[in-house]
Amino acid sequence: MTFTWLNGGVTHMDGGAMFGVVPKPLWSCKYPVNDLNQIELRTDPILIQVDGLNLLVETGIGNGKFSEKQKRNFGITEESTLEEDLQQLGLTTDDIDHILMTHMHFDHASGAAKWEGEKLVPTFPNATIWVQKTEWEELRQPNIRSRNTYFEGNWKPIEHQVKTYQESVEVVNGVKLVHSGGHSAGHSILMIDRGGEKIVHMADLMPTHAHQNSLWVLAYDDHPMASISAKEKYLVPAIKEEAWFIYYHDYKYRAIKWDESGKEVQDAILRK
Repeated sequence: MTFTWLNGGVTHMDGGAMFGVVPKPLWSCKYPVNDLNQIELRTDPILIQVDGLNLLVETGIGNGKFSEKQKRNFGITEESTLEEDLQQLGLTTDDIDHILMTHMHFDHASGAAKWEGEKLVPTFPNATIWVQKTEWEELRQPNIRSRNTYFEGNWKPIEHQVKTYQESVEVVNGVKLVHSGGHSAGHSILMIDRGGEKIVHMADLMPTHAHQNSLWVLAYDDHPMASISAKEKYLVPAIKEEAWFIYYHDYKYRAIKWDESGKEVQDAILRK
């Protein structure tokens, strides 16, 4: 199994929103913040090559999907070079077999469709796209709050490719999406258990290494108490099992393994 992080673009979001009720003097000691009170959040899809298949976790923010106003509001300083990154690996977007979406917020799903002239078309035309059932139902009828992150242009072009699941789905042997809720009602995490190695992608329940504390949840979370419960259920035991945690958003780390106590970093892979 091979993991390769692709450049899906960069956003900068309000630090207070990203850390919710946690006071700034606490979270700013763990994650850098700029003069606009924004923190850097990468949107780097993870290519997993296993059993002769190419799996992609999330899709980045794509290209040409945002107005200048949106770029300013979301602190977008760089768009995706995913297609070029795949070319360097001898692949194209046609070679992606499965896309594992933890949820469909704009910073995860905007790369799923691209402009072809005046029309939006699937970026990964041969892929099966896995989305949790509640997430898929809610994004097509967003409420007054969620319509600011569930964009029709991200899901409508790909709806014929989508497969849904309720509690969990094992896409490949030992590679499983598990419904967690919390960040959104249909949010899921990725759990990998192969060859005696455990790898967990907590997605936006732990978007950065600084969100390891179960109580440090986002103001963006639709169901913050569910986020805390899910972190206690999945994150805490995985730390004790010395699992690797992989990241999509973190500015510094691609992966971290903590010691059993969860207080010391035992091993890490840095973003180059």
